[in-house]
Amino acid sequence: MLSQEVVIRNRSGLHARPAACFVEEAKRFQCDLSIDLEGRKGNCKSVISLLKLGINAGATVRIEAAGCDEEAALSGLIAVLNRLTANEGES
Repeated sequence: MLSQEVVIRNRSGLHARPAACFVEEAKRFQCDLSIDLEGRKGNCKSVISLLKLGINAGATVRIEAAGCDEEAALSGLIAVLNRLTANEGES
Protein backbone atom coordinates (compact mmCIF):
# COMPACT_ATOMS: atom_id res chain seq x y z
CA MET A 1 0.00 0.00 0.00
CA LEU A 2 1.16 3.52 -0.85
CA SER A 3 -0.11 6.76 0.62
CA GLN A 4 0.65 10.44 0.41
CA GLU A 5 -0.60 13.55 2.15
CA VAL A 6 -1.86 16.35 -0.05
CA VAL A 7 -3.09 19.86 0.74
CA ILE A 8 -6.24 20.75 -1.20
CA ARG A 9 -5.42 24.06 -2.86
CA ASN A 10 -8.46 24.38 -5.12
CA ARG A 11 -10.57 27.32 -3.86
CA SER A 12 -13.75 25.24 -3.77
CA GLY A 13 -12.15 22.16 -2.22
CA LEU A 14 -13.38 18.79 -3.46
CA HIS A 15 -16.99 19.72 -4.15
CA ALA A 16 -19.21 19.05 -7.17
CA ARG A 17 -17.16 19.46 -10.36
CA PRO A 18 -13.69 18.99 -8.80
CA ALA A 19 -14.92 15.85 -7.01
CA ALA A 20 -16.33 14.48 -10.27
CA CYS A 21 -12.97 15.02 -12.04
CA PHE A 22 -11.14 13.34 -9.16
CA VAL A 23 -13.51 10.33 -9.22
CA GLU A 24 -13.26 10.03 -13.00
CA GLU A 25 -9.48 9.67 -12.66
CA ALA A 26 -9.78 7.22 -9.74
CA LYS A 27 -12.07 4.92 -11.72
CA ARG A 28 -9.34 4.42 -14.34
CA PHE A 29 -7.44 2.22 -11.87
CA GLN A 30 -8.06 -1.26 -10.53
CA CYS A 31 -6.55 -0.74 -7.09
CA ASP A 32 -8.47 0.24 -3.98
CA LEU A 33 -8.31 4.00 -3.43
CA SER A 34 -9.35 5.83 -0.31
CA ILE A 35 -9.03 9.35 1.01
CA ASP A 36 -8.67 10.20 4.69
CA LEU A 37 -9.67 13.52 6.22
CA GLU A 38 -9.00 13.81 9.95
CA GLY A 39 -9.57 10.09 10.54
CA ARG A 40 -12.69 9.87 8.36
CA LYS A 41 -12.27 7.78 5.22
CA GLY A 42 -13.99 7.98 1.87
CA ASN A 43 -13.87 6.01 -1.36
CA CYS A 44 -12.01 7.89 -4.12
CA LYS A 45 -14.23 6.21 -6.71
CA SER A 46 -17.47 7.65 -5.28
CA VAL A 47 -18.57 11.27 -5.64
CA ILE A 48 -21.07 10.83 -2.80
CA SER A 49 -18.36 9.47 -0.52
CA LEU A 50 -16.13 12.48 -1.27
CA LEU A 51 -18.92 15.00 -0.80
CA LYS A 52 -19.85 13.46 2.56
CA LEU A 53 -16.34 14.22 3.83
CA GLY A 54 -16.76 17.93 3.08
CA ILE A 55 -13.17 18.47 1.95
CA ASN A 56 -12.62 22.22 1.91
CA ALA A 57 -9.80 24.34 0.53
CA GLY A 58 -6.71 24.15 2.70
CA ALA A 59 -7.55 20.71 4.11
CA THR A 60 -4.79 18.12 4.35
CA VAL A 61 -5.90 14.70 3.17
CA ARG A 62 -4.13 11.37 2.84
CA ILE A 63 -4.72 9.43 -0.36
CA GLU A 64 -4.17 5.69 0.00
CA ALA A 65 -3.75 3.22 -2.85
CA ALA A 66 -3.52 -0.55 -2.53
CA GLY A 67 -3.29 -2.93 -5.46
CA CYS A 68 -1.59 -3.75 -8.72
CA ASP A 69 -1.54 -0.21 -10.14
CA GLU A 70 -1.24 1.73 -6.88
CA GLU A 71 1.78 3.80 -7.93
CA ALA A 72 0.16 5.03 -11.13
CA ALA A 73 -3.13 5.68 -9.33
CA LEU A 74 -1.53 7.77 -6.60
CA SER A 75 0.42 9.80 -9.16
CA GLY A 76 -2.67 10.26 -11.31
CA LEU A 77 -4.85 11.51 -8.47
CA ILE A 78 -2.23 13.96 -7.27
CA ALA A 79 -1.85 15.24 -10.85
CA VAL A 80 -5.62 15.82 -11.04
CA LEU A 81 -5.56 17.82 -7.80
CA ASN A 82 -2.70 19.93 -9.14
CA ARG A 83 -4.49 20.44 -12.47
CA LEU A 84 -7.69 21.52 -10.69
CA THR A 85 -5.75 24.18 -8.83
CA ALA A 86 -4.02 25.38 -12.01
CA ASN A 87 -7.30 25.56 -13.95
CA GLU A 88 -9.57 27.04 -11.30
CA GLY A 89 -9.63 30.44 -12.98
CA GLU A 90 -11.00 28.93 -16.18
CA SER A 91 -14.67 28.25 -16.82
